[in-house]
Amino acid sequence: MSTLRDDISITHLNEIGQEYLPGALGLEMVELTEGSLKSRMPVKRLHFAPNEFLHAASVVALADTTCGYATVAHLPAGATSFTTIELKSNHLGTVKEGSIACHATAQHLGRNTQVWDAVVTDEATGRKIALFRCTQMILWPRS
Repeated sequence: MSTLRDDISITHLNEIGQEYLPGALGLEMVELTEGSLKSRMPVKRLHFAPNEFLHAASVVALADTTCGYATVAHLPAGATSFTTIELKSNHLGTVKEGSIACHATAQHLGRNTQVWDAVVTDEATGRKIALFRCTQMILWPRS
């Protein structure tokens, strides 16, 4: 039995964030499969800190959005939404140009929580930029 919702598509995921932070940062979801979502972000000046290094918040935004959208695509039947209850990131490097990519994979798809890991890489070389993990709380209708 698939845990991937059949009513969620890459097109839908890319459309929902257009007027929000994901759209402003240029995030693009590229491949959705069972237990996985891949994304990318072309690196622009707005993604950098004043020290001219890729801002950690830009990297976290890519990873957190990818994991969040993956959660939406894997919500259990009857659930209304989710919220992030914990996240952690380790930053291993930076890029100065090009694009970064993110691959989120499900570690736990439960009724009340989901745990996702994500690896952010330099899209051109595959070099790891960051490791990310988050826990999502599944939201249900109030009775």
